[in-house]
Amino acid sequence: MNNTQLISVSKRLSLYLRHAPERIGLTLSPDGWVTVEELLAALARHNLALTRAELDEVVDGNDKQRFAFDATGNRIRANQGHSVPVDLDLPIAVPPAVLYHGTVEKFLGAIWREGLRPMRRRHVHLSATAQTATSVGARRGPPVVLRVDSAAMAAARHQFRVSANGVWLVTHVPPHYLSAWNPSI
Repeated sequence: MNNTQLISVSKRLSLYLRHAPERIGLTLSPDGWVTVEELLAALARHNLALTRAELDEVVDGNDKQRFAFDATGNRIRANQGHSVPVDLDLPIAVPPAVLYHGTVEKFLGAIWREGLRPMRRRHVHLSATAQTATSVGARRGPPVVLRVDSAAMAAARHQFRVSANGVWLVTHVPPHYLSAWNPSI
């Protein structure tokens, strides 16, 4: 599979495993899993016939590691980013002192007023590095990177979780924990 095909299939998997499983007749388990067999059959019924080897290639080749197989290799789920109600059963984790969030300028007014909210997703996504946050923000235009005082948030009993692919998740980041990130500081 070439890179364009990998990206296209990854986007379709994101849609079905994060946001709209019902569009292809899937029902996710409460913790977000679906059997590989069910997924491949549903995809085939909706004009995306994949072999198991091709699915493995998409999961392994995804630069953001969005998907994971369970320990048996028989089930698959998205690692985070769901808008459908699932409980990934991720344990509460102690975050690094600082996390980052990538966005674009047009959202800054609302962010400074309301903080970071999950919007249509279940969690706010935070990055461990400014570089990752920069690439996330760049998907929608010139990126703006925000610094999150995650140590202060944790001390105030905000609960953090970390997904299998290293994305930090929290339900909300109030504005007083945010500052503009300046790489020269």
